[in-house]
Amino acid sequence: METKSVLKALTECAGVSGDEFSASEKTAEFLGEYAENVSIDAFGSVLGHMTSEKSDAKTLLLDAHIDQVGLIVTFIDDRGFIGVGTCGSPDLRTLLAQSVTIHGKKKVLGVVSTLPPHVSKGSKEKSAPEIGDIFIDVGLSKEEAEKVISLGDRITVNSAFRELSETIVSAPAIDNRSGVCAVLRALEMLKNKKLAYNIAVCFSCREETGESGAKMNSFKIQPDEALIVDVSFGNTPDGSEKDTAKLGSGVMIGFSAGLDKGMSNKLCELSQNANIPFTREIMPGSTGTNADAVGISGKGVKCCTLSLPIRYMHTAVETADLRDIEAVASLICEYAEEK
Repeated sequence: METKSVLKALTECAGVSGDEFSASEKTAEFLGEYAENVSIDAFGSVLGHMTSEKSDAKTLLLDAHIDQVGLIVTFIDDRGFIGVGTCGSPDLRTLLAQSVTIHGKKKVLGVVSTLPPHVSKGSKEKSAPEIGDIFIDVGLSKEEAEKVISLGDRITVNSAFRELSETIVSAPAIDNRSGVCAVLRALEMLKNKKLAYNIAVCFSCREETGESGAKMNSFKIQPDEALIVDVSFGNTPDGSEKDTAKLGSGVMIGFSAGLDKGMSNKLCELSQNANIPFTREIMPGSTGTNADAVGISGKGVKCCTLSLPIRYMHTAVETADLRDIEAVASLICEYAEEK
């Protein structure tokens, strides 16, 4: 598996929350190289298994959400402009004047309408827009637009996979296709090795809109433990070093009231012993990830988060370091392999 090419393929698939099937199908292709019984459920989550030779092996769930933030068509006005709502929480500050694709009966290109600064009045031109103020211009009349666009169609911002340096890349949907990529890489490392656990894999849908994919599948699987792989905040020039991690600093191991401290400590110990770079991510309350849902599913599941830092979260230019994906994968392998 070539991590960069897999990540590129994953980020090129549209998969806004509630309409993930394009991304699901591509991910299922990759998962089929390593796991058994690969399937896509009715909601778009991708599932698979790897079985331990140990008769008494517990079940470890590896979860990474597959959906991305985006927009949804809410109405078409009399002039043909498209009104929108949010799916998840895209950064509205970055949307004005962007090129977008509406995933309707066919793909429809559009641009986000914006008022030029020459005719903007007051402080409005300096503030982030509210979602009700955002319209998309598709160059069509209302009648023409309604032939190819329906209310409820999802919308993605057009961007591209960019290699900024040898290891740092930028693309849409790195949250959380990079987490999916890390799990796939870990499964490749574990192939033909003795497993300490039966491994259940869930690339879950709808995390950005309430973690429903992880809720239903953790309830169905009822694992004994779970590693939830997601992204977290990478350091930027205007960011707080206390609340972020540097790109290239490795895996961020979660410590939170909602996580199992024993797992967190064990993962830190494994990282140190295997020389895997890591930082501790302190989340005093909830984690804001699927761990919040998985941990209280069914009889309860011991959970820990493994995150990788990215910059510009919930924009079309999310930026990550491939070395951090490798670090997450290596730590999963250390935890799941029978030593």
